[in-house]
Amino acid sequence: MENSIGQRLERYTVKSPQEVLLVTLEIAGEEDQIAIFKGFSSSLMRPTAFDPDVPVLPEEANILKIDIVASPYNPEAPHYIQQGLTWKDMETLLSQLRI
Repeated sequence: MENSIGQRLERYTVKSPQEVLLVTLEIAGEEDQIAIFKGFSSSLMRPTAFDPDVPVLPEEANILKIDIVASPYNPEAPHYIQQGLTWKDMETLLSQLRI
């Protein structure tokens, strides 16, 4: 699982520390939103495990959209760099960056 989706997105934010990824996804029929910043993931809607080995973004999750937001992230007034990216869009960006 070294190249899981979550790990690849975390590596992206390590390479782009001025950006925050907001990932909207569906897990077992429930919607969730995960913020990824400087290599760390945290759910914005449910508790996040203290153990960093427990993935916040499980492989079975269905990614609905990914927004790239400027850091620092202000949920009251986010500064969007890109909105509504699909996993395929993000995968292309990750490949271009060799992640």
